[in-house]
Amino acid sequence: QVQLVESGGGSVQPGGSLRLSCEASGFSFNNYAIAWFRQAPGKEREGVACINNRDGATNYLGDAKGRFTFSRDNARKTVYLQMNDLKPEDSAVYSCAADPALWACTKRTIKKPYDFYGQGTRVTVSS
Repeated sequence: QVQLVESGGGSVQPGGSLRLSCEASGFSFNNYAIAWFRQAPGKEREGVACINNRDGATNYLGDAKGRFTFSRDNARKTVYLQMNDLKPEDSAVYSCAADPALWACTKRTIKKPYDFYGQGTRVTVSS
């Protein structure tokens, strides 16, 4: 079955960096769009970034652009989210997600919801 396992979360001070990883199994990795979502306490889950399953292009939402970098290693079936210059408002549980739809990740939008989600990894940014 589809499995997505995140790692790399933790606690950092504002301005710090973290690198999240998501290892996938149980599906044809190359044929799925992969996204990172996050959910802060009391808030709805929101899309952060995605990589599409057409040409590998990435899309960043909100202020992730310029601070976060999403990369994909198809050979390892793993995606990474490098997060720099972290802010307290970035604190949330970050989950990776997979979806086979060609429109799951476009230049403007990230499909909600995705078909499959991992359990998530917590990121806390505080001084």
